[in-house]
Amino acid sequence: MSNKSLVPILFAISLLLSSFSSGQAGNIVTGAGFPNPTPMIDNEWGDLPSGRQWGSTAGIDIDPTDGHVVGYERCGSGSAGGPGVNCDSNPVAPIFKFDRHTREVLANFGDGVMVTPHGIHVDDEGNVWVADFAGNAAGTKGHQVHKFSPDGELLMSLGTAGQPGNDSRHFNQPNDVIVGPDGSIYVADGHSGQNMLSNEAIEEGHRAGQTGRIVKFAPDGSYLKEWGRLGTAHGEFRTPHALEFDSQGRLWVADRGNHRLEIFDQEGNYLESRYTYGRISGFFITDDDMVYAIDSESGPTRHEPWHCGVRIGPLNEDRIVAFIPGYQTESRGEQGTAGEGVAVDSDGNVFAAEGPASLPLAGGSFTKYTAR
Repeated sequence: MSNKSLVPILFAISLLLSSFSSGQAGNIVTGAGFPNPTPMIDNEWGDLPSGRQWGSTAGIDIDPTDGHVVGYERCGSGSAGGPGVNCDSNPVAPIFKFDRHTREVLANFGDGVMVTPHGIHVDDEGNVWVADFAGNAAGTKGHQVHKFSPDGELLMSLGTAGQPGNDSRHFNQPNDVIVGPDGSIYVADGHSGQNMLSNEAIEEGHRAGQTGRIVKFAPDGSYLKEWGRLGTAHGEFRTPHALEFDSQGRLWVADRGNHRLEIFDQEGNYLESRYTYGRISGFFITDDDMVYAIDSESGPTRHEPWHCGVRIGPLNEDRIVAFIPGYQTESRGEQGTAGEGVAVDSDGNVFAAEGPASLPLAGGSFTKYTAR
């Protein structure tokens, strides 16, 4: 047997040993043996306006000013930015604020601004930030980050509309945005790295100007700095897909293509990583320092044999304590699929944002998981 053939076996053995040594209660790969704290499923959650059709999404958040749920759907599109229906060709308002108790729509805005919304964040003043990661054919929209007031007024746009790039004035498929403790703005830029499965592919991505970086701006939108590039080392990324700040002021990055959470200080210095959460599309850190990370993308050809779902663990340990299973689907066998975004309200209810893979199974853009 070659050394190359031994790598997956040795990795599996090390993973098993690490799970025992860290006190895992179940199987971190499949989720078996872990409790499900919210087993009751409410699909097609949220009141959709008359005449609208649910589209895919990748983002959901909780408004810190009132505890209600904010998310978007892609204007009826079941895809993640491909040709056909998107928010440019069907310019209805994609951003929704829902009453977390009654599911009624409290606000709906953002029409005519974006092509394919991706990450979403609600800051401490209730402003809504959205990354638009695809461009339109005319080159007039997309590859930007937008800030909206709580009532939907467009307040700021970062990046150059419709023009991808990798400098301080351009983004190339921005995935997420978040506002830091001091008001600084952080953007996760570059969606293509997750499909680069060799060093040669990564080098080709570099030559093509593809990105895998975090870009930091001042509160007024002026460029400050950036860090990261396509790669597998700490501080490098293969699709930085989601961002969160923790109670210690550290910036967490879901490095989806590298199957990890990377943790940095606010200046971009690498601190540590988490490896037990799967192929992470989105995550949420609660006020009581629990991490909820949703794996939507593990499958027979990517990150096999990890099962999709929401893994839950304590902030300061690389350890899982609970698991919310995903949907079963024939195309992914027992691994299933799940949503791409996750948020948790103050009562412990979990909300998932259904991406292109899970939307046909969920039926609607948002799903609510509750205790019995």
